[in-house]
Amino acid sequence: MDIRLDPVEIAVDDAQVCGTVLSPAPVLPGVLFVHGWGGSQEHDLGRARQAAGIGCVCLTFDLRGHERTAAQWETVSRPQNLEDLLAAYDWFASRPNVDPGAIAVVGISYGGYLASLLTEQRPVRWLALRSPAIYKDQGWELPKRRLHEDPDLYAFRRRPLPWQENRALRACRAFAGDVLLVEAEYDETVPHPVIDNYATAFSRAGSLTRRRIAGADHAFSGKPEQKAYTDVLVGWLTEMVRAAREREAGEKVAERKRARRAEGVGAGR
Repeated sequence: MDIRLDPVEIAVDDAQVCGTVLSPAPVLPGVLFVHGWGGSQEHDLGRARQAAGIGCVCLTFDLRGHERTAAQWETVSRPQNLEDLLAAYDWFASRPNVDPGAIAVVGISYGGYLASLLTEQRPVRWLALRSPAIYKDQGWELPKRRLHEDPDLYAFRRRPLPWQENRALRACRAFAGDVLLVEAEYDETVPHPVIDNYATAFSRAGSLTRRRIAGADHAFSGKPEQKAYTDVLVGWLTEMVRAAREREAGEKVAERKRARRAEGVGAGR
């Protein structure tokens, strides 16, 4: 988000006064939404609309195995869905109106798991995870549907898991951007220990914001809970984008002041 600072001259009577125009960059922050298993891009369009309202370019898309490619539901694997996300990210980051250095990724459940893995391979500035799922590293190439046949999955998600022992958590450990981590109060699919494991792994993040949505189940079935999550997400994105813009504008102003001092302009003020 390269803030522009341009000197201008304004005509007044027979003279001119000097001014400075400080304006946002011609490219905008991007927000990439990743739906959960069994979801679709339609679930994210409302939140994308609100994120667009704060000056972000947004992309929602359908992972393979969903919507038009639902025939692949039984066979699609984690590597294939991660490739879907990588392809969506690369397409999005190449858009002329998207700042590739200011991309947020918002993932729900399985989409949050994939979003965590994405940060190993692509630059992500902000990462928002709602009820991010966790899976064993074993069986990486298996169809995703078969992962739920593991009789130990229920217990696996209810015990402490060191970040060194899981690929997604290792990616989180290396992530240095800002993180929003949201959990549902009554989530039986992604229970509280999973959220704790993710939070512990984010020890090197620039910032970590945790929120629990009261009354919510894993699917956020109730409209009040959906609204509460949307408010948290959009509020956090607004804070992140505004802070980044203000920081970069401040750096431009400071740079301008240093240059003027070096030129001897405005000395003694």
